[in-house]
Amino acid sequence: MNSSTLTLPPLSLYIHVPWCVRKCPYCDFNSHQQQGVLPEADYISALLQDLRNDSHYIQGRLIHSIFIGGGTPSLFAASSYAHLFEEINRIVAFTDNMEITLEANPGTFEQEKFSAYRAAGINRLSIGVQSFNDSHLQTLGRIHGGAEALRAADIARKAGFDNFNLDLMFGLPSQTTTQACADLTTAIACAPTHLSWYQLTIEPNTEFFRRQPVLPLDDDIAYMQDSGIALLASHGYQRYEISAYCQQGKQARHNLNYWQFGDYLGIGAGAHGKITLPSTTSSWHSSIAVQQTAAILRTRKTRMPAHYLDPALAFTTEALTVPTHELPLEFMMNAMRLSGGVELKLFAERTGLSAQQLQEPLHKLYKSDLLEAYSTHLRPTAKGLQFLNEILLEFM
Repeated sequence: MNSSTLTLPPLSLYIHVPWCVRKCPYCDFNSHQQQGVLPEADYISALLQDLRNDSHYIQGRLIHSIFIGGGTPSLFAASSYAHLFEEINRIVAFTDNMEITLEANPGTFEQEKFSAYRAAGINRLSIGVQSFNDSHLQTLGRIHGGAEALRAADIARKAGFDNFNLDLMFGLPSQTTTQACADLTTAIACAPTHLSWYQLTIEPNTEFFRRQPVLPLDDDIAYMQDSGIALLASHGYQRYEISAYCQQGKQARHNLNYWQFGDYLGIGAGAHGKITLPSTTSSWHSSIAVQQTAAILRTRKTRMPAHYLDPALAFTTEALTVPTHELPLEFMMNAMRLSGGVELKLFAERTGLSAQQLQEPLHKLYKSDLLEAYSTHLRPTAKGLQFLNEILLEFM
């Protein structure tokens, strides 16, 4: 590895809140059904200690964005988040006009509560609608109906959120293209700045995996997707990532940092992180074995909330250096999700490797019409976006 070209990328913070009202049958995230009163204050204290333990990874940088995911983070009070942000800012400085996103379930929306979230510093919402069709929502195990989803978007605007995302899925059991496009039409009428529209996939360790529903045929799903992309484009939503669409200039800054192979600290039960380290560093923490030649570190926190809250147990359960030979694949897995791709020089800056070693696989991808033949950029073609796995096979 030529570490002289390695530069520290922007740093974001991911915060995981693991509780939800009810576990959805398709969900493979680290979420746990709420049992009784949540240990909210104790969890906030644990999050702060977790961040203090990881503060050596900050390496003099500012935090560019915060994303609070789950679970259902909107189960926590605004006052808890106000305290959390204040204390985080004592540990690490924030950039000006920082993006702070909170995931929210439409079934937890109340006007006063979300006005308080805005006052606490949260300036972007990601609302987990999934569908406006009551029958499909029931199949997905959601706790809200279509009317509540519409009400949530209205409350978000009235609470002062001029930047919010709606999450929608397609390829649902028994769903038709007409129904999928109807969901999008309803969402567009809510005037979100951002839409996440992605295909339902059946993941291991979910209820849908154990009892698989009948999904639409692959050809029908492909037509559904093409129809939806055209509909979104006709209303000014540009596709900047495989499953993300936005109004002009309203890309999710936090997610862009992921796709551009930036760094992020992960705190909370089950949270993951990705950190760039100087190649000459030694281990900063006695419980984490970091090799002398480390460049990219992947971290993971203990999954069970009870374990995370136990002061006798470590927050971090895994901190692994990404092997040098795997870095091209790791980089491309992220960068090729972006419809506009990335500058080629970013590969060297974010991995410490020479871009020269990409020449052979890139040439094959140009010939296969999976990448556009730019000398200065890595950019998938429309075909490449559709067949991302074929691009990635060249780097395995």
